Amino acid sequence: MNTKDNIVYTACKKLGKKLILPTIALLSTLSTFSAHADELDQWLVELMQKRHIPGLQLAVVQNNKITKVASYGVANIEDNIAVDADTLFVINSATKAFVGVALMQLVEQKKLDLNAPIGTYLPELPAQWHAITTRELMSHTSGLPDIIKDEIANLISDQGPDDAWQQVQTKPLEFETGTRFKYNQTNYVIIGQLINKLSGMPFQQFIAKKQLQQTEMNRTLEAGFANLNNVVKHSARRYEKHGNELINSREAIFSPMLQTAAGMASTATEIANWLVALQTNQLISAQSIQQMWTPTRLKNGHTQGFNQRVNGYSIGWPVMGREEHPALAAIGGNRAGIFVYPEDNMSIVILTNLIGAMPSQFVDEIASFYIPEMKQENGFGLAKNIKRLWQVLEVQGYENAITAAAQLTKDEQVQFTENDINLWGYSLINQNKLNEALAIFKLNTHLYPHSYNTFDSLAEAYWYLGDLKQATANYNHVLKLKPDNAHAKKQLAKLAKLME
Repeated sequence: MNTKDNIVYTACKKLGKKLILPTIALLSTLSTFSAHADELDQWLVELMQKRHIPGLQLAVVQNNKITKVASYGVANIEDNIAVDADTLFVINSATKAFVGVALMQLVEQKKLDLNAPIGTYLPELPAQWHAITTRELMSHTSGLPDIIKDEIANLISDQGPDDAWQQVQTKPLEFETGTRFKYNQTNYVIIGQLINKLSGMPFQQFIAKKQLQQTEMNRTLEAGFANLNNVVKHSARRYEKHGNELINSREAIFSPMLQTAAGMASTATEIANWLVALQTNQLISAQSIQQMWTPTRLKNGHTQGFNQRVNGYSIGWPVMGREEHPALAAIGGNRAGIFVYPEDNMSIVILTNLIGAMPSQFVDEIASFYIPEMKQENGFGLAKNIKRLWQVLEVQGYENAITAAAQLTKDEQVQFTENDINLWGYSLINQNKLNEALAIFKLNTHLYPHSYNTFDSLAEAYWYLGDLKQATANYNHVLKLKPDNAHAKKQLAKLAKLME
């Protein structure tokens, strides 16, 4: 392993009402760090405090070499056990990235055509499913009914996996195949059956043999596919945030048939080594990588994913499609992420033990320590037209947003979409530029006065600023525009309690 540094931070943190990390003590010397690296470490420590992340592992790969490995915080709050390089973290749905590689290996063996009907390989499936392709299954565009019923992976049947599998096969398609994206684990149950049949072994064994053993991922092999629900030494305990408290999270029990969808655990270092092997074509060819990472297009020609940021899905990999520095984003449980920037030959692995840590929201800022133009404060991530307005407001001041936008539209025919402005506002919130965000959300309500979503965002900005009266007024306006909006009703109930 080539590493420039391997540093461990620890934090004393009480599991209870106070979520602030009062002290962060360095356990090893900083003498090996450059000033550049020290800035990233300090930034991450502050981010963990802000997001209440107990423990985190980081690995950075540049030009197919691991250039940074670091561990921060605690793996176990109760016993104050520090995270180190060997601590195992669950990676949840990032498991799908390994499944994507497994499928491409089968393609290279001439055993699989991603665009062939799944009925070609699994004729025992319901007839109405036969025309769906492996690519559509892997990218969640199949339209199949879902075999799980909630966020903690409970099956649609209480009678066990076999009964759930029988039940889901009797349900109709939820939408026409290829017309939309909907995250759905039935897709990956079928993919598991496909790998079992074409490889001649259980998919867990195929992945272990063809990827984990080949790249010496010994800790990952030790963890297996059981989501760390078996006793595995030196593994991070899992937490979630409820109001002002951290609690031990209720972890999903994945039956074997669901383990293509989630279940693996690993370390940032081992995943980084796997990424090096992947991108140096030790696992699959460069052509296969390109095919695996190409987002699936719907019948209308567009891509679709979880949100406007993660806006596509390929063969097991979510995609952050954009003009500048596009990325692959294998995300797991909103707490782990494997991020690849192909055009920059850089990858970043972030593993945490907090559900809701949302590494996809801050990975670009980590990347910006190596590529400064990616800093949000430099306008990275903004749409081209939005960036033009950003340039003006950085000089004139954000209080002039409405006037400046009107002038640009008049003089330069610049047009602004509601979604682009909304994303900009939340980017400013992430940078703690709350007054600037407020001005941008006000601009959006001015340009799109009939959109309930613009007023929802404006209400949230007022809430961040502590103006509960204006937050309430704007959530009430949301209900005026959309009377059945459940989110606004929920937020108003919270505000009412706060204002008692």
